[in-house]
Amino acid sequence: MGQARIAMRDQGGAGEHLGEVERKLSTLEMLWDNGFVRKLLLLILLGIVWEIYGRSLNNPLLFPTLSETFDSMKDGIVSGVLPLRAWTSLKVLLMGYAAGVVLAAALTIAAINTRLGTDFLETMTAMFSPLPAIALLPLALIWFGLGNGSLVFILIHSVLWAVALNTHSGFRAVSQTLRMVGRNYGLRGLAYVFRILIPAAFPSILTGLKIGWAFAWRTLIAAELVFGVSSGQGGLGWYIFENRNLLDIPAVFAGLLTVIVIGLVVENLIFRTLERRTVQKWGMQN
Repeated sequence: MGQARIAMRDQGGAGEHLGEVERKLSTLEMLWDNGFVRKLLLLILLGIVWEIYGRSLNNPLLFPTLSETFDSMKDGIVSGVLPLRAWTSLKVLLMGYAAGVVLAAALTIAAINTRLGTDFLETMTAMFSPLPAIALLPLALIWFGLGNGSLVFILIHSVLWAVALNTHSGFRAVSQTLRMVGRNYGLRGLAYVFRILIPAAFPSILTGLKIGWAFAWRTLIAAELVFGVSSGQGGLGWYIFENRNLLDIPAVFAGLLTVIVIGLVVENLIFRTLERRTVQKWGMQN
């Protein structure tokens, strides 16, 4: 009887533990489990710190408050200047980014199909990947003049090597089993690349695309800060530089905040969505 009571007590304890595992999460716990909510709280906390520091400093020419920055941003949006400058930068960025990705794809496909292509890609990557794109700006200005051509040239340099290097590394990491499956199905050339290598190496490809985007975005802003107006109309970098010359520091911070917001939107809306619908859906990433 004593042993039976012990067994029943153990079963009861197990039942209690089981019930605890199946307990429904509270609303606060569900919100905290959401990554977007946690990041939003961090941004709100940083905004509060910014506002407190700006008010304690009480010097808008040195460090404006968040509320002053928002007021300047609102004025820029209402006047249409800030959206126009942002769109000017984004148009150039898309041209350079797309051209860089296409060239990276061509180099990588050549590298995985021929030994000479592999040697060429590895040599060029070792030579040009450590070279800052902004260092090529003087040459770009000589070759292409003061306009979008110079910007696109240095953007291609920013994107090309990061995407090519990550894509090639991902292709080389594809298992021999998958490679043999593709060959057994008679896949060759581009069909083999698109049906076997790209899906298997997509996490590395996506990482290269994100790195290339980050490099291109900051290179574009830096280039606009250096030589300003492109084709008679400047982008966000020129907006920041122009307002700095006018000592409109809240507008400078508004431009910087716009650069940050665009980066956050692209990272969390575009790349995160692509990641969820591909590598996470395919079970290649937790």
